[in-house]
Amino acid sequence: ALTACATAGPDFRRPQAKTPAAWSPKPSPITTSRAIQEPVDSSGWWAAFDDPLLTSLIRRASEANLDLRQAVLRIAEARAERAAVAGAGRPNLNGGASWQGQRVSENTPTGKLFGALEAIPGLAGLPAAAPANPYGQFQLGFDASWELDLFGRVRRAVEAADADGEATLEDRRDIQVTVLGEVGRIYIDLRGAQLKRATATQNLAAAREIMRVAGDRRRLGLSTQVDVARAAAQSSLIESQLPLIDRQIATDINALSRLLGLEPGALRAELETVGSVPAPPAAVAIGLPAELICRRPDIRAAEARWHAAVARQGVASAERYPRLTLLATGGYQAQDLTNLVDWASRFGVIGPQAQLPLLDGGRRRARMQAAAYRAQAAGVAYGRTVLGALHEVDGALTAFAEEQTRRAALARAVDQNRAAFQLTRWRYENGLDSILDVLDAERTLHDSELLLVESTSAVSIHLVALHKALGGGWDEGGTTVAACPG
Repeated sequence: ALTACATAGPDFRRPQAKTPAAWSPKPSPITTSRAIQEPVDSSGWWAAFDDPLLTSLIRRASEANLDLRQAVLRIAEARAERAAVAGAGRPNLNGGASWQGQRVSENTPTGKLFGALEAIPGLAGLPAAAPANPYGQFQLGFDASWELDLFGRVRRAVEAADADGEATLEDRRDIQVTVLGEVGRIYIDLRGAQLKRATATQNLAAAREIMRVAGDRRRLGLSTQVDVARAAAQSSLIESQLPLIDRQIATDINALSRLLGLEPGALRAELETVGSVPAPPAAVAIGLPAELICRRPDIRAAEARWHAAVARQGVASAERYPRLTLLATGGYQAQDLTNLVDWASRFGVIGPQAQLPLLDGGRRRARMQAAAYRAQAAGVAYGRTVLGALHEVDGALTAFAEEQTRRAALARAVDQNRAAFQLTRWRYENGLDSILDVLDAERTLHDSELLLVESTSAVSIHLVALHKALGGGWDEGGTTVAACPG
């Protein structure tokens, strides 16, 4: 009969999120790395960059990042909370020992009865007939209780705790996705900054060469000191960019050190050697939109929180139904310690206890309505998370494709500007152009080269953002879709 009792509240059913059949952005024909809608490789997106140092940084961040360590502790906390909630559905047993000294007031009915018994002839000195006042009592015993979960209040609470634990686990995975994505983004930004510095250093050498040529022409009487001053000013402007680039390099190294749980500058010796910007592969598998629901930890966490809210709706509903608890108390009681454990000193009470809520001013009903609204809000939050994830992937795909188109245009511009600079310099050295023409061509080339370096870094950074939007990074060595709950 007890097992036939229904569980209060609605059952949670895994939602069927609405997703498009395919991703909308179309790759540009100029792109060198294109997204393909094939199953995502779960071995780790960083492996496609083929950069051993990046792979090493990713591995160390997974092991040492302090945010991830804190998230692991939160998972352990959630599991402990679940065990505490589950304990409410099991029998409770407590043991204890006590001594109490008590005196009954003689001006109360009980005290007057004690006095009357002592005054009866023949009963004086008999403790059984005339209890002493004051008196002491020793007790050794236990008490037990077990609430029969007739309407599933405890079962729903355990279900909610399980869902909370699942949400905490997914939060940890989401943090890992973010942390590893940040390691990749900052590492690529560092390599881009180092390439910018190398480019600026080369341009500074070229600017100083122009300044030397201008000085030679002035000494030959072919130009004025104005040309030398203009060339020197442009050289100083290029030189002024180096401290800013160095600051960016130092900031990136320190940011990586922090992500790996290290002190500032700990990675400088390892990262100060200039390396190339990690290049994206020729093809990037992005899967289908429907697979994103199972792959993104934040979506899975939102689903778990929705589940928990629905389960707590059942807890609130069960509060309106009767409770039946089995109670038992027993042990030994005696006035003297010497006969405490005698067979005659035993006592015991056993029996069921029923509680039926009658009037509470509408509090239980209000709590049930509030729980229902929280469950609805959790469902809205889930839908918002799914929609945000779809838009995030769509935006990352667009940025990845369009930045490659921009990089191709900048590469063509650099080639043309370099040819123009070389020609203008030759014409200046042969007296056919002014110093202004040379400096303008040099400045244009310098700016376009820096833009090309930034775009090259941006392409790879947008790819990291795409992998992060796809939820990559937590399922290394596993299959995300197969691990989808439900």
